[in-house]
Amino acid sequence: LSDVAEIKGHRRTYIGAMPGKLVQCLKASGTGNPMVLIDEIDKLGRGVSGDPASALLELLDPEQNSGFLDHYLDVPLDLSKVLFVCTANMLDTIPAPLLDRMEVIRISGYISSEKFAIAKSYLEPEAMETTGVPREYTEVSDGAMHQLIDQYCREAGVRNLKNHLEKIYRKLALELVRKDVHKGSETEKLLVTEENLPDYVGPPAFTTERIWDQTPVGVVMGLAWTAMGGSTLYVEASVVERGEGRGAITTTGSLGDVMKESALIAHACARDCLLQLDPENDFFQNSRIHVHVPAGATPKDGPSAGCTMITALLSLALGRSVLPDLAMTGEVTLTGRILPVGGIKEKVIAARRSGVKTILIPHENRKDVNELAEEVKEGLDIRFAETYKEILDIAFPNTTD
Repeated sequence: LSDVAEIKGHRRTYIGAMPGKLVQCLKASGTGNPMVLIDEIDKLGRGVSGDPASALLELLDPEQNSGFLDHYLDVPLDLSKVLFVCTANMLDTIPAPLLDRMEVIRISGYISSEKFAIAKSYLEPEAMETTGVPREYTEVSDGAMHQLIDQYCREAGVRNLKNHLEKIYRKLALELVRKDVHKGSETEKLLVTEENLPDYVGPPAFTTERIWDQTPVGVVMGLAWTAMGGSTLYVEASVVERGEGRGAITTTGSLGDVMKESALIAHACARDCLLQLDPENDFFQNSRIHVHVPAGATPKDGPSAGCTMITALLSLALGRSVLPDLAMTGEVTLTGRILPVGGIKEKVIAARRSGVKTILIPHENRKDVNELAEEVKEGLDIRFAETYKEILDIAFPNTTD
């Protein structure tokens, strides 16, 4: 959408003039209070024909839209009874004045069990109908479906899962045609299992994110939110140079400005924690430390790796690895307070997928955890922390004693 005339209509002096989309919508629905869905409002363009965001502002603002003026009709139109529902993938590209008129409802992505139910109830029957494959001759096992969801289709929705199922059933249809089933020939049932799934959809797009069964000294597992949902990431710390007065920190891993600042805050907090634990330890004053976050080619940013970085630095200073199967997320302040972060549902699902048993989450995110389904939290020991001292006691048992 890049033309204001699509919203406000053309003036009748132009050849081929038409009313705007809203007037056409009211005419098609035959009612004065329809629900109007505006899809992908974050993809607004701005061309030579004006700024459509300004026209939408007049359209969506409840203080103005009771007298909406369509250029073609040239009479005020009352749109105050119309319910507008807009969809968007990200809020960053929506103009701030327009966003201010909206009530934002965030909808998180599907979890694996929800995707499985959708695939079995809707996507698989639809793929069978589209390809004309008889149900009695083909079957995708539950194990293969779970593997398809976890290792091939981790996106928030189910569009990619639908594409993969259609690909599988197209190949099954070809096999049945080669066996002359359409001519009445009998054949054994074609079963797609975990073993032969790669023959239909290729090698897995996502393998396990877990690098170590037991993280070594200086390495801690963090949790991140991505466009594909949640993922686990490791923060690695290593000493590159020792010497009096050489205390410094270097960061790599395609980190953004916010994450680089988190590393500096983590370095200061770790020095303070070590000073309280062992005043004689001069590790940070005399060590140049390198902090790396794999994978190096993937850009990363955000404040939620703060407590993970402090823990990695303290693990290096104390010479101790953290509690096994531990992951954490949370922004940390210079004084050691743990601040809330977003994407808790996706992060908990990522931790569960990686075999994590204990998760450390900011105390103010307790409300987000309470909203999670029991099947998501099952088998996980979720701990909450207000200060870094609480994380220290869990990550390194018996340290403060």
